[in-house]
Amino acid sequence: MNPDPESLFQYLDQTRQLYGNHLLLEDMRQDDIETLHTDLDLFNQSICNCQKCPLSQTRQNFVFGVGNPKADIVFIGEAPGEQEDLQGVPFVGRAGKLLDKILTAIELTRNDVYICNILKCRPPNNRDPLPSEVEQCEPYLIKQLHLISPKLIVALGRIAACTMLKTKESLKNLRNQIFTYAQIDLLVTYHPAALLRNPNFKKPAWEDFQLIRDKYLRKL
Repeated sequence: MNPDPESLFQYLDQTRQLYGNHLLLEDMRQDDIETLHTDLDLFNQSICNCQKCPLSQTRQNFVFGVGNPKADIVFIGEAPGEQEDLQGVPFVGRAGKLLDKILTAIELTRNDVYICNILKCRPPNNRDPLPSEVEQCEPYLIKQLHLISPKLIVALGRIAACTMLKTKESLKNLRNQIFTYAQIDLLVTYHPAALLRNPNFKKPAWEDFQLIRDKYLRKL
């Protein structure tokens, strides 16, 4: 059955918002339209060759994200590191293994959550993201969140938190509060790499994950 004019207009408008001014030719059945706009793989394919900033010239891999495309919780760091750039997967290596252990402690796995970064390409020498890079890449993150539609965002580390919340507050002052980003609840905790550098952070980080478990997981 052919779509009515209103459905066609909504399809074209949503496609433009998600993928720019490139028409995606598809069978216009309503179930196909719904699939199109919940498909992270399709979105990844549409942006993985991005050339909007100089990081595209130095990356090995575009690091989109991994996990459950309909996750209730999304973990977000600031940018890929060396191993992430080489493998094209966020949070691998020692920090990623520690994050996996913490998730296991609250009875989650990577298959239950979604993990990504604000930037999709590694900054040279793992430096902090530049404002110009965030400006180009943050819309991709917001579109990812729109497609996933989680109930909670967990910002991993001060840089990720300050970038999303547009603040210069310390991580200490940002913890134990509920913020909003892209109309989604956001909590702030330590980056796993910080826990490896300073074991004293493990206790407060565990408190944060207990809050995630008690306030969100038990309501899901």
